[in-house]
Amino acid sequence: MDKKRILIVDDDREIVRAIAILLEKEGYSALCAYDGLEAVDAAMNNEIHLILIDVMMPKLNGLSAVMKIREKRNIPIIVLSAKSEDTDKILGLSMGADDYVTKPFNPMELVARVRSQLRRYLSLGDINAHRNTSEILNGRLSYNTEERILKADGDPIRLTATETKIIDLLMRNLGRTFPAEEIYRRVWNEPAYCVENTVMVHIRRIREKIELNPKEPEYLKVVWGIGYKIEKI
Repeated sequence: MDKKRILIVDDDREIVRAIAILLEKEGYSALCAYDGLEAVDAAMNNEIHLILIDVMMPKLNGLSAVMKIREKRNIPIIVLSAKSEDTDKILGLSMGADDYVTKPFNPMELVARVRSQLRRYLSLGDINAHRNTSEILNGRLSYNTEERILKADGDPIRLTATETKIIDLLMRNLGRTFPAEEIYRRVWNEPAYCVENTVMVHIRRIREKIELNPKEPEYLKVVWGIGYKIEKI
């Protein structure tokens, strides 16, 4: 079977080298990058099965790189960081990472996490874009990806075409936070300039249709300073 290629990104070349040696001993192929811009370029132009990426890097930090990569690719991403606070972990995961490992890490734990993420990705496929079922269930909500129908407590919700596109994006990516600019680009299919208010209006209308209490939303939430998501329940 072909070796799975893992992109390792850190501005500390010794850490990159050590991780590459570790993973190659486990039968993986390593590709290395040393800043966020190199990471984005490598992810877009190579067949990559998983990314290990540091947060604090020059040119483009790791979390910004994760967001850019997530615009095009849905491969597993594990963030490596010296920051161990829960808020840092939550931020990393909300911006598109699949897992978060604190430095210094146990080498065998890192290998185990890599193996787990690859197993999930390769056995289930890209879970966000290629679901085995046309029905996405999340608490009170259900969304049929083929018929593009959203239901709350079993009752169909009447959505406009634009609202349906937003729901389609967010329900296929439960728990992932999308900046307003990315939502606009994906839904309106045009460049995004000063679009926060436009997206916010549509988010508010959707919230009024699906939430029991729109002022205290359980599902469609804003992640302040980052964007919007549908909470995975």
